[in-house]
Amino acid sequence: MYDIIIVGAGPAGLTAALYAGRANKKVLVLEAKTYGGQIINTLEIENYPGLPNISGFEYATNLYNQVTNLGIEVVLEPVIRIEEDNKVITTKNEYQAKAIILATGAENRKLNIPKEQELIGKGISYCATCDGAFYKNKVVAVNGGGNTALEDAIYLSNIVEKVYLIHRRDTFRGEEKLQEELKKKENVEIIYNSTIKELIGEDKLTAIVVEDKEGNTREIPVNGLFIAIGQSPKNEIFKNIIKINDQGYIESTDGVHTSKEKVYVAGDTRVKELRQLTTAVSDGAIAATTAIKEMED
Repeated sequence: MYDIIIVGAGPAGLTAALYAGRANKKVLVLEAKTYGGQIINTLEIENYPGLPNISGFEYATNLYNQVTNLGIEVVLEPVIRIEEDNKVITTKNEYQAKAIILATGAENRKLNIPKEQELIGKGISYCATCDGAFYKNKVVAVNGGGNTALEDAIYLSNIVEKVYLIHRRDTFRGEEKLQEELKKKENVEIIYNSTIKELIGEDKLTAIVVEDKEGNTREIPVNGLFIAIGQSPKNEIFKNIIKINDQGYIESTDGVHTSKEKVYVAGDTRVKELRQLTTAVSDGAIAATTAIKEMED
């Protein structure tokens, strides 16, 4: 029997483990892949308070070591379901807990074309607010048609020399107000009815190949590509015990409690406005302290 089982070893999950461990609770962290979550793909973090110019991998490793130095177990076993009595079933074992914190994060949707994975952090990014400053006075492209893509293009237009906004349809899904603001930007070129078919570059991205609906292709030299085609949370396995919205995110009335007692949520996996490193660690701290307080009460 553990006091708290945390599902997910990203910044939110590891921060929750840190707070729970320092409160002298028996904690288990279960992770499907490796510690760190999405942040390990960030070449350099510049917007985390007090830690400028640290790589995502270094940050995640420091946090992981901080947690394991407390004697907390971090076990690489994918969770396949959670049962009503707070029993957590993995591909290998069964674990029991007084409380569970779900911190499974969300994965950025990929283009799924060659070189995408290899060029992450070398021209490919999924977060304009995280990495936009690296492309000051350079040429970048944004791929997508929702609010995030429009916001990214507007944000980047104030930093870079030029932005190409590539969308597969002839109209945007994003808010009309954002579209109007975007169209006022003289350094933004919108390319409708097109998809990215090829990434060019070895050690870094140098160009993209765009194809329209008629099959015509165009090579566009760029220094960076920001992919904003949505995120995909991995919460289907929890639908039997908690409420999840249509997009797959865990619902919470206050940002920490789920619809099931003693099951809490933290980080990008929940419904929230801002998905950043700072908000992830904040969620983790709040989830752990809330679970501890209610456990002791």
